[in-house]
Amino acid sequence: MELRHLRYFVAVAEEGSLLNAAQKRLNTSQPSLSRQIRDLELEVGVDLLERQARGVSLTPAGRVFLDHAKLAILQVEAAIDGAQRAARPKRPVLSIGFLVGLEVTWLPHLLRIIREEAPETEVTLCSLSSPDLALALMRGKLDMAFLRPEKQSLGISFKLLAQEPLIAVLPASHRLASNRRITPQDLARETYVSSARTSPVLQSVIDRYASASGIVLKPMYEGENISSAMSLVASSGGITLVPLYAQNMLTPNVVARALEGDNPTVDLTLGYSEANPSPLLQRLLSRADELVASVQNQSIIRYAETPQ
Repeated sequence: MELRHLRYFVAVAEEGSLLNAAQKRLNTSQPSLSRQIRDLELEVGVDLLERQARGVSLTPAGRVFLDHAKLAILQVEAAIDGAQRAARPKRPVLSIGFLVGLEVTWLPHLLRIIREEAPETEVTLCSLSSPDLALALMRGKLDMAFLRPEKQSLGISFKLLAQEPLIAVLPASHRLASNRRITPQDLARETYVSSARTSPVLQSVIDRYASASGIVLKPMYEGENISSAMSLVASSGGITLVPLYAQNMLTPNVVARALEGDNPTVDLTLGYSEANPSPLLQRLLSRADELVASVQNQSIIRYAETPQ
């Protein structure tokens, strides 16, 4: 079995069509791709795809194989990237990822520690959704990331930094804007805008909160991220739930309000690959508690206490 077989299979599975995968992603002919897939199935010993009139679908065995195939490809890509980085000149580089908007709170304090540990280090930054940050860590594209504890993140460790309370964001002109707190019943009566389309961990926290409160939050609008969700709030007159750090991203036409009762929280973690050999990364991890204390002491954002 060769790596190309896995790439071909993943492309077909994601496209749902041999023809589309051949033409759009693999630059090969459909008959050639069909032969490659048949060879793969023969080697695995089971059918991975069901051929249908309008494309293909995964068999139960194919769904299991797809998850492992993706992980195998990720590991190979990480190995290649690691080898290439090892062959480069020895100037230290640290690649850091953040949830969009989170860097405003955490980056200044992190940079201070980096400069104390290794002032010659070149720092590169990116902002992505939490699942994409986890994927970048798995691929070796990032050394560390501030993200949610994403499931199925092979080889990634998550160090808890804070528990972020959720807040409600609503238009400044909304009738509830004069309230200091928003109740679950208030949420249930208003147009709800989802802020968690690309954040399954945040979505699960919101779902548990709604269930425990005895309400249903069925989104009428869904934002791609927190920023777009707040834009939808302003234009639709609805309400969304976001982590506390999103106060950094408020525009004049929306306001944030605390939630009444037991406030749900979502974990913020520092993620890193267990296979990353960077000595600087290890030194930064050893100072993570200091980083948290610095943020807690100097930021206007007040996170919940993390359990010891």
